[in-house]
Amino acid sequence: MVLGARRLARASSGNGCESSSLRRFPKPDPPAGTKADAAHDGSKGAAISVTQRPIHTTPIQVDVNLVVVNVTVTDPYDRIVTGLDQENFQVFDEKVSQQIVAFSTEDAPISVGMVFDSSGSMSDKIEKSKEAALQFFKTSNPQDEFMLINFSERPNLISAFTSKFENLEDRLITVRAGGKTALLDAIYLGLSEMKKGTTNRKALLVISDGGDNHSRYTERDVKKAVKEADVEIYSVGIFEPLASRGRTPEEAGGPGLLAELSEVSGGRMFSVEDPNELPDIMEKISIELRNQYVIGYKPSNLVRDGRWRRIKVKLSPPKGLPPLQVYARTGYYAPTQ
Repeated sequence: MVLGARRLARASSGNGCESSSLRRFPKPDPPAGTKADAAHDGSKGAAISVTQRPIHTTPIQVDVNLVVVNVTVTDPYDRIVTGLDQENFQVFDEKVSQQIVAFSTEDAPISVGMVFDSSGSMSDKIEKSKEAALQFFKTSNPQDEFMLINFSERPNLISAFTSKFENLEDRLITVRAGGKTALLDAIYLGLSEMKKGTTNRKALLVISDGGDNHSRYTERDVKKAVKEADVEIYSVGIFEPLASRGRTPEEAGGPGLLAELSEVSGGRMFSVEDPNELPDIMEKISIELRNQYVIGYKPSNLVRDGRWRRIKVKLSPPKGLPPLQVYARTGYYAPTQ
């Protein structure tokens, strides 16, 4: 399977609109009586289906020549859209249309790493953050596995990959807030630990309230590691407007840093001001990870030059739907051998 850096693609279904990787949540419900409203089950961030018919799938099999792209589709209210078929998607590699040879919508097992900020600035937010993290673990698939890192002045692996929720709960409860923020070191460690995940799908979830002020790794180091990893990064930033006063440039740059890392990896970033919104955010991410389209194609360009190749995923949705948004990585590194 070809593994390359992931970027957040912004493509529309024809209306030309784009969405930012830095999002506020939740959004207002749609007007009553709309098609989306009829399909909506009433919960925040719930997935909606555009069809009730069976979806045609072609199994994703391990193949060194196969480029695999995870795709998320949302409606104008940022809810996940399911029920689309292979015929609704087109993939372009360096502007050349590619034949899709594998397509799946299966809720396959996933390895999820969580990087949890326990620095001093999290003191008044840490209990609500723990609650949201535990809720995320509880909604997992039995075959999913999780790894947990907390960090303040240095990162600490408090649980290697496990599918036993009780182990995670016991160790997370003991985490206390205090110290500075080694965010970059924690993400770097998280990416290293993700290599030990046993499933084909991998995501790293970062929960933090600000930028770095105590790491030995640089932004450049971490960005390079993100591009080389086959891991989607989902960031949850707790950014209180008044809390930014008196912060260093590195600390104040936290929102932009998390957004960029999420975008480069193909994940998404969610920003909140009120920690009470965290459970809804975590539920939304859980739903998204379980409702992605997985597309596979074999590039028509067989040159093994190790170069970055740009991907664009286009959507041709069924008639009658509102404008839909597509999120997918926008490139990968070609193999060298």
